[in-house]
Amino acid sequence: MNYLTYLPVFDKLTKSQQDTLTGAAFYRKFGKGEILHNGVQDCTGLLLVLSGRLRAFTVSEDGREITLYRLLERDICLFSASCILRSIQFDITITAEKDTEVLVIPAESYKRIMDSSAPLANYTNEVMASRFSDVMWLIEQVMWKSFDKRLADFLLHEANMEGADTLKITHETIGNHLGSPREVVTRMLKYFVNEGLVALSRGTVTLLDKDGLARIADQ
Repeated sequence: MNYLTYLPVFDKLTKSQQDTLTGAAFYRKFGKGEILHNGVQDCTGLLLVLSGRLRAFTVSEDGREITLYRLLERDICLFSASCILRSIQFDITITAEKDTEVLVIPAESYKRIMDSSAPLANYTNEVMASRFSDVMWLIEQVMWKSFDKRLADFLLHEANMEGADTLKITHETIGNHLGSPREVVTRMLKYFVNEGLVALSRGTVTLLDKDGLARIADQ
């Protein structure tokens, strides 16, 4: 199977352009926790997710992480090919949240075709705009939404993504996603426990009252 057909505009490329991308692309598999891309100096290439899940995050000067977005099956990551995006001046790290299979499209091959293909250039701009919308949404959440709402929303989103009400996740990992110290996460989770919203055990958070969490998230 040619996984490049996952690209919505693949059939709009010429046969020569399709062959160039197909010949250049290669398969990679990454284990959970493995780093795929680390900063603007690392031009890994474009990553097309075939299975698993990737996490894109940035790190503050004091070492605090915050998740920018996740990439699921059939999503494409452009920031891993930052060398073709000259306006990108901030560092993003991409890791595998689960065992993940990707198709890597070398940046130079993609850029060469993008420079001569309006459909691919337009698609690239659309993906870029979508990712920046994700980042702007995150900034709004951090600036204007209280932490209890952000945490409730995060837990509901994780449960939906995992298809389970018991999440195997540490307080530190939650803090890394939300850009908050572990101690702040622990205090808020204990408050949720007292309210009967969640139950805690070592390395897990179980959602007991999803409606209650939804009310907090939506207030």
